[in-house]
Amino acid sequence: MNTKYIIATVAVIVLIASAAFIYIYYQGQTPDEGLEALQNLVDDHGDKTILTAYPERIVSLAPSATEILYAVNAGDKVVGVTEYCDYPYNFTVWIEKGNMTSVGGFRDINVEVVASLNPDLILATGGVQQDIVDSLRDLGYQVIVLDPKNIDGVFRNIELVGNATGKRDSATELVNDMTSRIDAVANKVADATSKPKVYYEVWFSEQSIWSVGAEGFETELIAKAGGINIFENDSLEHFQTDSEVIISKNPEIILLPVGMETTGSELPFWKSFDDVKSRPAWDSINAVQNDQLYQIDGNAIERAGPRIADMIETLAAIFHPELF
Repeated sequence: MNTKYIIATVAVIVLIASAAFIYIYYQGQTPDEGLEALQNLVDDHGDKTILTAYPERIVSLAPSATEILYAVNAGDKVVGVTEYCDYPYNFTVWIEKGNMTSVGGFRDINVEVVASLNPDLILATGGVQQDIVDSLRDLGYQVIVLDPKNIDGVFRNIELVGNATGKRDSATELVNDMTSRIDAVANKVADATSKPKVYYEVWFSEQSIWSVGAEGFETELIAKAGGINIFENDSLEHFQTDSEVIISKNPEIILLPVGMETTGSELPFWKSFDDVKSRPAWDSINAVQNDQLYQIDGNAIERAGPRIADMIETLAAIFHPELF
């Protein structure tokens, strides 16, 4: 065999092997680590998903999942999102220009559209999406459910998505950064002389008022920021209450979400701070008397994703302005 041919062949083999090594290196995991991670993708409901390769076409059925995908640098693999996914980009514009596909609303996912995208991985959440998750799995699609109940659960979700997409290093870096920021806030508010009593309003109407209890994700964020949810001893997640109870608990700070119209709700349910203050007998509440009403990003506090660190920092500055 011609010596030059042999040398050229060897050179090509070395080049291919080097390229493969570089690709895997920059994915942040060795071949064995990557294969092991793809064989052990256990989601928040205990269901195991097995992938044979890193996904090239990902569909997200929840805004929180979309935010995680882009935060771990896997956004270039996303081909479909819900019409309520609005961060970190305005996906509505992308959809209108044909650069992204809408798979429907949060509750009413269009299975036919999802199927047309030929996804090799689908990220969903729990609750109202369970039926659609079951349907998609019955059709043979690989679905991972992200349904965390606390901050540590969000960290596990980020790591899970990192493993599933070959972005382990990015996921680890993100979790470390979030942990550092949250710990910094917790350490600082630990020196506060007192913790304010906080009322977070999920929904208000003349017939119905909703807030969050001990199982509510928002309660932990409030606590990390140095506040006390006035309903922290109520075991439920989201529950119905009334003005008399809120007045009796006399919160020192009232948090009102804004910007959630894009998630399909009928918000805003309040038009102004004066509107809240004018509710019958609410003028006896300390928060109202001292003008301690604050509007916060409803999506950032409700979505179990990377922005919870931002929200904790925001809340801490509200609760303890003397420290921040």
